[in-house]
Amino acid sequence: MHSSYDVIVVGAGHAGCEAAHAAATMGSKVLLITMNMQTIAQMSCNPAMGGVAKGQIVREIDALGGMSGIISDKSMIQFRMLNRSKGPAMWSPRCQSDRNLFAWEWRKTLESNSNIDFWQDTVQEVLVKDRHAIGVKTSLGITFTAKAVVLTNGTFLNGQMFIGEKVFGGGRTAERASTGLTEQLVTLGFEAGRMKTGTPPRVDGRSLTYDAMEEQPGDESPGKFSYLNTPVLSKQRSCWITYTSDDVHDILRTGFEKSPMFTGRIKGLGPRYCPSIEDKINRFADKDRHQIFVEPEGWDTVEVYVNGFSTSLPENVQYDALRRIPGFENVRMFRPGYAVEYDYFPPTQLKHTLETQLINNLFFAGQINGTTGYEEAACQGLIAGINAHRVINEQENFVIKRSEAYMGVLVDDLITKGTEEPYRMFTSRAEYRTLLRQDNADLRLTEKGYEIGLASPERYEKMQQKRDNIAALLSTVKSVKLKPEDINSWLSEKGSAVIREKASLYSIVKRPEIDQHDVQYLLSTVSASSDISKEVLEQAVIEIKYEDYIGREKLNAEKLNRLEELEINQAFDYDRLKALSFEGREKLKRLKPATIGQASRISGVSPSDISILLVYMGR
Repeated sequence: MHSSYDVIVVGAGHAGCEAAHAAATMGSKVLLITMNMQTIAQMSCNPAMGGVAKGQIVREIDALGGMSGIISDKSMIQFRMLNRSKGPAMWSPRCQSDRNLFAWEWRKTLESNSNIDFWQDTVQEVLVKDRHAIGVKTSLGITFTAKAVVLTNGTFLNGQMFIGEKVFGGGRTAERASTGLTEQLVTLGFEAGRMKTGTPPRVDGRSLTYDAMEEQPGDESPGKFSYLNTPVLSKQRSCWITYTSDDVHDILRTGFEKSPMFTGRIKGLGPRYCPSIEDKINRFADKDRHQIFVEPEGWDTVEVYVNGFSTSLPENVQYDALRRIPGFENVRMFRPGYAVEYDYFPPTQLKHTLETQLINNLFFAGQINGTTGYEEAACQGLIAGINAHRVINEQENFVIKRSEAYMGVLVDDLITKGTEEPYRMFTSRAEYRTLLRQDNADLRLTEKGYEIGLASPERYEKMQQKRDNIAALLSTVKSVKLKPEDINSWLSEKGSAVIREKASLYSIVKRPEIDQHDVQYLLSTVSASSDISKEVLEQAVIEIKYEDYIGREKLNAEKLNRLEELEINQAFDYDRLKALSFEGREKLKRLKPATIGQASRISGVSPSDISILLVYMGR
């Protein structure tokens, strides 16, 4: 057992796994400390990865060289591309996962990395010397030293679980809370707060009547997350949809007087966009029903996740209400839903690298920063792990801009705006979402991952080949000219306007009624190569059809990036600029933005405040 490491990662959830993998792959000797070796990469809530905006994040993690996409591909039981009826900026991959297989694949991956050691214990103290993190001390009294420490404690810091009037210490069912660390960090000067999350009951799938529900199958041609040659699903398991009713709501209301949320025993705010069922029927009293998604937990288990029924009501109330849902009349419950309240640290105390402002070489990632969701946690872990390795090797900070990735938006939102409720990523949070599509994450990020030593040469070469193939196809489409006599009858059949003179294939492709399959057909009629991969063809068609939107967003991004390049000295004295608004000055002094761009996004800092800063900087 070694006592000294390059990087110590505390916690082995989604953030911790990505942090450990990234730092170790780049060359650091890593110690991963977890309270339970049997719950590494545990899917604490729903067994799924991706979704709206979250799927884009998983693809970005993969493009940089992270593992969440690969692990998801190896453990998925269903795949769906969401929002296909909308524009490509909204397309979002999502998979249903085998909960146990997901965790097992992650553990195998980490154990196969010789740079990672493991220790089962609880960390109670971060060792600090001269405002630098130099290691940790565990509940067993063991001291491990390191050059950098990454905290990814999830919901375990002073965690409390609630079921009706019952309160238990813990961060997850049957797992104890972590105590002592919050108190020590507060003595170091950190600000802490409380947040709340929850989970629904798990039930026995053999007791459900699926004929009473709507089937939700996977895509006919399932996709995947990773840009590498990971397996594609050959069979899938269906999910199901059913609904609550007024009868269900009436039963749930009988437990409100014992609800820890309504009686005030839970102080922390829960996720706005994933409320508990009691919160939904209270806030949306005009709704007579709510959707319930019935999701299998794996290939070889009868356990079912009741998505949409998160609750902390008494277990008997949960059970009685479940039995009134269509298809659940004979339900057998494995365990009730519960709420968890836990400590977090407002992320405005961090830098863009996720290193803390107060203590050098100490990084926070995941729910400790006030986020919710596996994907949000995983991308933070990846960024923290990369920067922990780079800071101890005196390398330049690795920062992703808002215009480069959803994970750049997430980190910038957290440290610039902060959050008082669990932060969840949405496409609406990204002002450049036409640029940040799920299909082009490799073109945006793989070169960055390769340059820092995380993305493999194989991944980099694959991305370069894709980029070259897209360029070649775009060149072909622009050069091909079509004659009226060769295409007009086909255009008429498609309900598209005929042409009167030669027209480029490029102009035909821009028409909204011409889809990807049509482009493939047209290319074959003019003897162009038909050996074009689906992803290359899709990418090229998107580039053509959305050329104007993409061009506009690139122009806006360039303008923003010019402000991002204007750095502000961290020791800058804002009190010297008397023309700044009072609120603007106070916010700038507290948050210490690194650039003019970041300063412009702080709530309370006005455009005139930014103009004053620009004038002072000679811009």
